[in-house]
Amino acid sequence: MKKDIIETIATYDTIILHRHVRPDPDAYGSQLGLQAILKTTYPEKKIYAVGEHDLAFDYLGHPESIADDVFENALVICTDTANTERVDDQRYNKGKFLIKIDHHPNDDAYGDLLWINTAASSCSEMIYELFKEGQETAGWKMDTTAARLLFAGIVGDTGRFIYPSTTETTFNVVGELIQYDFDRTALFNSMYELDRSLLHLQGYIYQNFSIDENGAAFIKLPINILEEFGVTASDTSALVGSLGDVKGIKAWAMFVEEEDQIRVRLRSKGPVINTLAKQYRGGGHPMASGAKIFDWAEAEELIGKIQALCKEA
Repeated sequence: MKKDIIETIATYDTIILHRHVRPDPDAYGSQLGLQAILKTTYPEKKIYAVGEHDLAFDYLGHPESIADDVFENALVICTDTANTERVDDQRYNKGKFLIKIDHHPNDDAYGDLLWINTAASSCSEMIYELFKEGQETAGWKMDTTAARLLFAGIVGDTGRFIYPSTTETTFNVVGELIQYDFDRTALFNSMYELDRSLLHLQGYIYQNFSIDENGAAFIKLPINILEEFGVTASDTSALVGSLGDVKGIKAWAMFVEEEDQIRVRLRSKGPVINTLAKQYRGGGHPMASGAKIFDWAEAEELIGKIQALCKEA
């Protein structure tokens, strides 16, 4: 499959890269990392990365704004995006050919060519594997910028290498990426400069979450709480795993209010929750998913379903 993707990329003059809405480091890392690799390898091609920018990731880079006509006869590649609803910039289907590269379960098998690897720690890890194949078969090149981006994506999706998704392959990839001359200390400082504020918010979460007798838990973070602790909705992604350390919890939800919606982060230590996420405009892994709702009444409905899942588990 990697060879097919590499051969397809070689045939297009214009390539447009997408990732998922409400991005995280792996979304940016895989998208912009692939862009950097392709720009270095094919300087004659026009290669764009699109989507709404999140200011929290200024240290990684910025997507671009392009006109609709750029999609004509273009190759479109979506990275780290399980389903079409979550593709940032819904013009992804306006190109001539569509490739999906992802490490989430392939419940929405969109695209003309798909490479899915649920065993990968991150999509950034997959992009590095794609690079190695391209390096061997098509002379692909990687610069320091690309290495830094892929490293950041892997660090983000493995929780600094502590999540179970971290494998021997992950460490082998990271070992090769750090051979490139980028400042890892500065990168870590940028990624975790909000640690102090997040630590205080974590204390709030531990003091205010709710749990029932079956191990179903939740915490609500309305806008006023985020403002009180000086964090954004995106920043809270670093804390979603916090409740996993609490004894007796089987599955939990973090509800994070934004201006136009309530973001739902779902995690589990047993019950499968991605099927529940799909009921609320989301998706993801069986034990780690995301969704979105539009009022607190809908949150109560979702909480009831988490409680039912835990009771049955």
